[in-house]
Amino acid sequence: MVKILLAEDDNNLGSLLRDYLKVKNYSTTLLPDGDKAWEAFNREHFDLCLLDVMMPRTDGITLARKIRAVNREIPIIFLTAKNLEKDIIEGFTAGGDDYIAKPFSMEELLYRIEAILRRTLGTNTEIVDCYTLGKYNFYPLTQILEFGDNQQKLTTKESELLKLLCTHKNEVLERNFALKSIWIDDNYFNARSMDVYITKLRKYLKEDSSVSILNVHGKGYKLLG
Repeated sequence: MVKILLAEDDNNLGSLLRDYLKVKNYSTTLLPDGDKAWEAFNREHFDLCLLDVMMPRTDGITLARKIRAVNREIPIIFLTAKNLEKDIIEGFTAGGDDYIAKPFSMEELLYRIEAILRRTLGTNTEIVDCYTLGKYNFYPLTQILEFGDNQQKLTTKESELLKLLCTHKNEVLERNFALKSIWIDDNYFNARSMDVYITKLRKYLKEDSSVSILNVHGKGYKLLG
């Protein structure tokens, strides 16, 4: 199992990221500041580092430089709310391999992690090219839902939500987990937005009666197909 060092001082975001990555089969160690992350890095083996730039004690840029001084190979991805060109250049100069600005979707972060690991470790990190739902084929990379000769181009949010449902096919997809994975925040307005997208997906999938998205009261949704 790939081991990830996650340094993030926002406990809510850090816990969400750790739990999401664990669901995706990444062993993830969460540390609240740069000093503790540095101690963990010297104590354990990790395959990739996710570093928040703005942290107490030792910030992410300084931590990346310390890591690079002893390990020139391990991939480093910066997580940050700072997205000015000079900040991005500073991150890459410090040894970062990638840079993702907050707020970001969990799916985007996962794709970036998988892409880097395929290059650096030659891992068999799986990106599913096609999901089969009854008589439908869903291609998440191109955001196409195909039924016979008909193709429906999905928006990014529609595609992310359908992919999340597909990865939990025949299981309950918890509502709050879906909201935080795609919309980052589970507030009222985002919840209403997700309801609209669920309605749209049901409309797209209506041609095959064996495929359905069920409401699971008090929990979330279940994709059957």
